[in-house]
Amino acid sequence: QVQLVESGGGSVQAGGSLRLSCATVVTYTTYFLAWFRQAPGKEREAVAFIADNGNRGHRESIEGRFTISRDSAKTTLYLQMDSLKPEDTAMYYCAAGRSAFASSCTSSRDQYNYWGQGARVTVSS
Repeated sequence: QVQLVESGGGSVQAGGSLRLSCATVVTYTTYFLAWFRQAPGKEREAVAFIADNGNRGHRESIEGRFTISRDSAKTTLYLQMDSLKPEDTAMYYCAAGRSAFASSCTSSRDQYNYWGQGARVTVSS
């Protein structure tokens, strides 16, 4: 049983900040989580991802601006987004996938079987 519910999207001006939250209910013993985004007319892409043991990865374009984290109870996934740019405008999705190893995480979309409903982020110049 997996449930993912995002919140925290909105509209900001360039340079501003937003924090996305994803309430997670995952019954797998080990799993990885990620934030993906999809801009109009573009493919869905991984933004940041986190393993069950806390290992993390992210795409190069958000280096130093976005931070993925999770609370200690593993019930909420976060994406802190700072120094937002207009090109960050997209629908952001929380995703979960079953993992064989607690240290594994991935940016590969096809490894994620469960998705939230999405949170819209709009950044104006």
